[in-house]
Amino acid sequence: MNFTDKVVIITGASSGIGAESAIAFSRAGAHVVVVGRNESKLKEVATKCTNPLVIRADVSIDDDAKRIVDETLKTFGQLDVLVNNAGLSNTMGTILQGDIMKSFDSIMSVNLRAVVHLTKLAAPHLIKSKGNIINISSVAGFLTPFSPQAISYCVSKSAVNHFTVCAAVELGAHGVRVNGICPGPVRTDFLANAKYQTTWDAYKKHNILGRVSETDEVADLIIYLASDKAKGITGSNYVIDNGTMIKLK
Repeated sequence: MNFTDKVVIITGASSGIGAESAIAFSRAGAHVVVVGRNESKLKEVATKCTNPLVIRADVSIDDDAKRIVDETLKTFGQLDVLVNNAGLSNTMGTILQGDIMKSFDSIMSVNLRAVVHLTKLAAPHLIKSKGNIINISSVAGFLTPFSPQAISYCVSKSAVNHFTVCAAVELGAHGVRVNGICPGPVRTDFLANAKYQTTWDAYKKHNILGRVSETDEVADLIIYLASDKAKGITGSNYVIDNGTMIKLK
């Protein structure tokens, strides 16, 4: 698929799905804007892209979110695709143990509020380009958590799924498509960052295919949904989970 001269913002691009997507869009000819908090990792990703714009930013900070869009427009003069990929989880608290409100607020600020805010900031420019938005959610948004420590994460992703549909309704009238992707287990640094006491291989028993996805599988779906081949698709939350949801529901 050809994205020559298209401008794509990817949050959470310093590793995992975001990094893989940035490289894939760049190979397809896009001008990529790689956004993340870890500057050294961002620079490493940038070496695998062609003339990327690297922005160190925290999407949960309003001024940083505005700067992401402003610097993109200043550098490239347009915006065609927004990939809201940044996300996190933690083990700070459950209903009965720890500090669930601290956990909830930190997760919601990145996983949901930042998605809403960046959508708001990007929308006028996406209307001009008849572009589209891809929100990276999770199959966890459809399921109850494996552990109570994942309550806030599951709630955040359920909200992202519904926001995707709601945004599609409003923006569709202006020619902007909005879709979501709900991965199951994908081999990234997510578990380590969240301090979950488990491994990716442990998730194999929870899905039909008995496997864990690699980041390029999700990047391929992102590229497809962002392309003109998906011009009739909006308001959809695509599940790519190796059969996790149908086994656990």
